[in-house]
Amino acid sequence: MMFLEFFIWGAWFVTLGTFLGSSLSASGGQIGQAFSTQSWGAIIAPFIIGLIADRFFNAERILGVLHLLGALLMYQLSQAGDFSLFYPLVLGYMIAYMPTLALVNSVSFNQMKDPAKEFSNIRVWGTIGWIVAGLAISYIFAWDAKEAVASGALKNTFLLAAGASLILGVFSFFLPKTPPKVEKGEKISIGDILGWDAIRLLKDRNFLVFFLSSILICIPLAFYYQHTNPFLVEIEVTNATGKMTFGQISEVLFMLLLPIFLKRYGIKITLLVGMAAWALRYLLFAYGDNGELSFMLLIGIGLHGVCYDFFFVSGQIYTDSKAGNKIKSAAQGLITLATYGLGMLIGFWVAGKISDSYLLDDKTHDWTRIWIFPAIFAVAVFVIFGFLFREQRGEMQRRTNEK
Repeated sequence: MMFLEFFIWGAWFVTLGTFLGSSLSASGGQIGQAFSTQSWGAIIAPFIIGLIADRFFNAERILGVLHLLGALLMYQLSQAGDFSLFYPLVLGYMIAYMPTLALVNSVSFNQMKDPAKEFSNIRVWGTIGWIVAGLAISYIFAWDAKEAVASGALKNTFLLAAGASLILGVFSFFLPKTPPKVEKGEKISIGDILGWDAIRLLKDRNFLVFFLSSILICIPLAFYYQHTNPFLVEIEVTNATGKMTFGQISEVLFMLLLPIFLKRYGIKITLLVGMAAWALRYLLFAYGDNGELSFMLLIGIGLHGVCYDFFFVSGQIYTDSKAGNKIKSAAQGLITLATYGLGMLIGFWVAGKISDSYLLDDKTHDWTRIWIFPAIFAVAVFVIFGFLFREQRGEMQRRTNEK
């Protein structure tokens, strides 16, 4: 289940920007709109989970229905001939797909006696699924090769995702039963769904600084998702999609180092290292090339583990420690809504505007200037967070003990 869940996402999302620019002649703004459907899906997902999955139907059945619907929409996306047809389909797809991220977790947790120990062994198969999808696109099918991109071969990524979605949709109905969490007749408010119960955490100065910094750092994050594959393909890096999977491999490796780093250096240093890695990555992209400096691009991709784990994963751990048991889920929901919802929505819009501003002709960009913007932005967030966040020694440990 977890392997297919993320194989589906990795099969088309990584090369989306390249496909839109080459096959549909989409502008940077339009590409930004397409990527922002992820954010709209993240914003709407809590309503689907909170109002439907948690109240009326088994999680595995909703998972199956949503992936069968996703298979149909993916097939239609492969047939869309212009952006006006493509956009409503991809929006519909992401509204259907984003809730499944929570559903696969629900199905997993429901079968576990000790999720803290067991879940990572399951979740890692999602990362493996994403990696396999990228490797298949580059090294088996070669759909991201220069000639293949020009011939429109990337539309096959949607067919690949459709096939995997169809398999997972059918398979989901055979997963262990995961009944609704909310008892019949029990009331649930919009505030419960959106995590507004956790809003009082913002009274804590440190958490407020972290919360706002999380939103802001998602702006440069959007540049990576939206522009990296088109950038690598445009400068003619071979097997670009396959090489990008090195980022997911490093994510697994740095996940193992994260607990050690947190214990030794604390949450503030860990978060600052994550932010600094974003700035360094974009500088490497800005000044690397496909020749003698190609190693800079590979290092930039490999920094994904530090960028993601040291900020976003450690941020989830920090949020959990500040919230305690009563509002733990609400706090995580609030952070997710703020980052993948609001932060990424702004980020994709900004990334689209910046890429349009540095378009040299119909198919080439001034990538140095494009990458400099998120690098400077990440440095600014780094400075603001470093100046305003005042870590209290042992705070996370005390909160954990209180729970």
